[in-house]
Amino acid sequence: MKKVILIGYMAVGKTTIAKLLSEKMGVKHVDLDNLIEKKTNLTVGELFKQKGEIYFRKVEHEIFKEVIQNDDNLIISTGGGTPCYADNYLFLNVNNSISIYLNASLPLILYRLKSEKKTRPLVANLSQEELKEFVAKHLFERSYFYNKATFKVAIDNKLPDVIVEEILQLLD
Repeated sequence: MKKVILIGYMAVGKTTIAKLLSEKMGVKHVDLDNLIEKKTNLTVGELFKQKGEIYFRKVEHEIFKEVIQNDDNLIISTGGGTPCYADNYLFLNVNNSISIYLNASLPLILYRLKSEKKTRPLVANLSQEELKEFVAKHLFERSYFYNKATFKVAIDNKLPDVIVEEILQLLD
């Protein structure tokens, strides 16, 4: 194993699961959004506001490519859109990489986003009805890319530890 890449929509717990997986496996975890923030000296929200989504996606692609191409064993948590832009999905299953799609239902994502909206630049200013429509549309558009993952793990009604155990069984 070289890389385990966690993908899925925002608020599905990619970073939380990656941290737990990292502890269990004794493998370093990197969070793509954190790497982007370090490189640009801006938060993801500031980056979206000041430079726009296209600039963000360009930087995201460059950093994702660097992380995938280095030789370290890593657990990588991505942003919700990472596999959907700049052909990033082509990196999901190469160079001894295994990708895992953390699949959540629309109601679970909406429930989680309610309390996190302010920290999510794509949805921060949407009403509850607009949010539902936005997320449903995104899930439909992004499902093609998410389903390119090596494995798919349903996360509804599961504690993080249970999800991590499922992933560990898939990696055996």
